[in-house]
Amino acid sequence: MSSKPKILLLGEIEHQPAQTEFNSLSSIADIITPKSTTPADFLQECRSGAFNGTKAIYRTFHSVSITGRIEGEVVEALAKAGVRFISHCGAGYDQIDVQKCSESKIHVSNTPTAVDASTADTALFLLLATLRNFPPSLLSLRSHQWRGSPPLRLGHDPEGKTLGIIGMGGIGRNLALKCRALGMKIIYHNRSRLSEEVEKEVGAEYRGFEALLGESDVVSVNCPLNEKTRHLLGEKEFEKMKEGAIVINTARGAVIDEEALVRALDSGRIASAGLDVYENEPSIHPELIDNPRVCLLPHMGTWTVETQTKMELWTIENVRSALEKGELISRVGEQKGMSYES
Repeated sequence: MSSKPKILLLGEIEHQPAQTEFNSLSSIADIITPKSTTPADFLQECRSGAFNGTKAIYRTFHSVSITGRIEGEVVEALAKAGVRFISHCGAGYDQIDVQKCSESKIHVSNTPTAVDASTADTALFLLLATLRNFPPSLLSLRSHQWRGSPPLRLGHDPEGKTLGIIGMGGIGRNLALKCRALGMKIIYHNRSRLSEEVEKEVGAEYRGFEALLGESDVVSVNCPLNEKTRHLLGEKEFEKMKEGAIVINTARGAVIDEEALVRALDSGRIASAGLDVYENEPSIHPELIDNPRVCLLPHMGTWTVETQTKMELWTIENVRSALEKGELISRVGEQKGMSYES
């Protein structure tokens, strides 16, 4: 029997450089995979002792279909099996109950800055598409009606418009810099205000939450999903926005109350929306699909070869550091100050 610790691989590693790097971990650990295909079976497999001796987990966003959310009894069973580290391949980690992991002395990491540029690029695409009223023009053209009859309404230039960014982490700052180049005024709201130096660097001004809603021509959601941000934008918040404002979401779908967004679009309070994420994805609210003023993408924010490869390599380095040093490179913020001692 091997005396090496185990790595549990949940999901697939897609890109060759990362596959090679991950396979090299076999010199310091045994790599195992689950046999389960459903969350119920995965919990039973955890309890069966199949994963005993596992020290670190590499998990992907899509592995949730096998494991379910990493919470409750699953965390307890993993801790009992010996798991001390969960390395998540992605920036958002709402599929993991970090508090429960902390209580079980399991440390969690993500890949925070690897996704910044590509997600900001996606937000910028959605911003330009919705401001310029491109989505209905694409439909019109593909229906062989040129600009439609009657012609489509005119769009708007980004120059001179105010962009309000909710969540000024790496993605928000990257988006701010790109939109400044378009001549937009940048305001932001964050759970903690940035330093004066960083504000100057990105060219952004701080606003209270309600002030941002009332001042922005475009509101971009770039904050993580948690108990405090679920349905952060709902009916009351849409009422506080400018008539004809635009909403962009490349964060997590449930930060926005989709039912309220549909009503705000129907009333004209919100002119358009650009969405890459959804409250119950891959299911999308049918009225969002049917609304030609809404630009929809199927969660493409990090869907590039370069970004996915960076994410995978970063996650592997977290696993390697966990095994060789007993600590993570990019542990999640909620566990700041948590001791690595057992």
